[in-house]
Amino acid sequence: MSQAPSKVGILIFPGFEPLDVFGPVEAFHTISKKLAKINLVWIGPTLDPVGSAPKDIHTTTMGSTVDTRVVPTHTYDNPPEDLEVLLIPGGLGPRVPSSDGAVAFVKKTYPKLKYLITVCNGSEIAARAGVLDGKKATTNKFGWKESVATGPKVEWVRTARYVADGNVWTTGGVSAGIDGILAWMAHVYGREVARQVANEMEYEWRDDETWDPFAYIFGEYA
Repeated sequence: MSQAPSKVGILIFPGFEPLDVFGPVEAFHTISKKLAKINLVWIGPTLDPVGSAPKDIHTTTMGSTVDTRVVPTHTYDNPPEDLEVLLIPGGLGPRVPSSDGAVAFVKKTYPKLKYLITVCNGSEIAARAGVLDGKKATTNKFGWKESVATGPKVEWVRTARYVADGNVWTTGGVSAGIDGILAWMAHVYGREVARQVANEMEYEWRDDETWDPFAYIFGEYA
C-alpha cells in the first residue's frame, strides 16, 4: 500500500460529462477516508469555473439549462509536478476545438504518469494525443464510430466494460467509469479494498470487464 499512487488529477474541460467525473471521484472520496491516502486535484484550461454545458457547446435540443461547474485547482500550463494518476472524462467537450489544449496536456504529461484512466469518450482525447497507439482500449458504445475514428492506430475493443493495457485503463460510457475505477482500485490497492469501496457507495459493482450489454444495444452504430 505504501507504494500505491496517491496523487490523482481530474482533467476538466468545457463540455465534460458529469458522471464520468463524479462517479470515479466518489470512489476516490470513499477510499480516501480510511483505506488509502489520496490527494486529488482538478486540472483545467484556466482557474475559472469549467462547465459541463457551456453556452458555446450545443448540449440540448430542448432549450434546457443544466450546467455543472467545477473550479480547477491547477491549469494545463501549471499542473502539479508530482502527478501520478490522470483521469480523463468524456462528454461533448472532446469533440470541439477548445479540447486541443487538453490533448496537448495529455501528450506532454503521459510519460510522467504511473496510470492514465479514461472514461467514456475521454478516450478520444487520449487517442488524439497518441498515447493509445498500439494499445487495446474501449470507449462509449453509443458514439462508437466517432470515438474510434480519432485513433486509427488503437486496437479498439468493441465489447468491454473496461480495458487495461499496461498503465492505461479505458472504460465504456458514463456509468462504466465507476466499474472501471473500482477494477483499477482492485489492481492497485487489492480486491478487498475495492469491494469495500463499492459496498460503502452502495454500488452494485460489475466486476467483469466483458460485461457490456451496451455494445449490443447500440450495435447498429458499429
